[in-house]
Amino acid sequence: MEILDCVSTVARPIHDFGDEFMSDEATAAIGREAGFAPGRGFYCRGRFGVLGEAPAPVVQAVQGFLGPGLVTAGWLAGRPVMPAREAAAHYARAVRTWGRAHIPADVDVEHFNHLARQLIDAADADALPLFAGWRAQPCPDDDPVGAAMQRIHVLREHRGACHLAAVRLCGLSARAAMVVNLGVEQATHYGWPGPHPVAAPLIPRWRRAEQLTDELQAPLYATLTGRQRTELARLVRAVTASLTPTPTPTPAP
Repeated sequence: MEILDCVSTVARPIHDFGDEFMSDEATAAIGREAGFAPGRGFYCRGRFGVLGEAPAPVVQAVQGFLGPGLVTAGWLAGRPVMPAREAAAHYARAVRTWGRAHIPADVDVEHFNHLARQLIDAADADALPLFAGWRAQPCPDDDPVGAAMQRIHVLREHRGACHLAAVRLCGLSARAAMVVNLGVEQATHYGWPGPHPVAAPLIPRWRRAEQLTDELQAPLYATLTGRQRTELARLVRAVTASLTPTPTPTPAP
């Protein structure tokens, strides 16, 4: 399989599988058991806790795509519960727990972990701090299914960080990119109150940002052989086979 073909093939299932984990009530329940109140505290403190005790505006700048009010409220709500790195460890355990419940039992997770770890270890993390933080998070070898889910999450953070850079390079704000990609209603759900429909001339910029994201990820997937890329694509499909089918987002009119 060619490099960019592999990048585009695995991007959607990796993203969507991570989305299902993040939005699952079972994940929220783990946060409540850890002491977090209902809301975004566990999500923000857990996912972004790998950054350490950063001020909320720094967390916002690193993650980009969620509205600043949502991130600030969630980050500050989670702060009294536990230190940032401890929250990240709880979140990593939630990632692995969810993976054990949703990755099919017949998947060759050992082979997936071998290829995913090769990708993650070889990645250049410059300008990708959230990815770098998650790559540094311990991933236990004695839980191969959970580890597979954690590596899905880490690869998702790599693409997200590349996409944020690509969006800005193409002259879009993160807010505008969210509106183009998801529409006004969904952008509002993700913390951008009252966003206005994006002007039509900005839509090609978003499409270029998607293409540039693939190009930014290409050196990562170039570390695999063509045969390994074919195997990775097959394994990603197998790992994420329980995904709820959803329509591919289209640019807002």
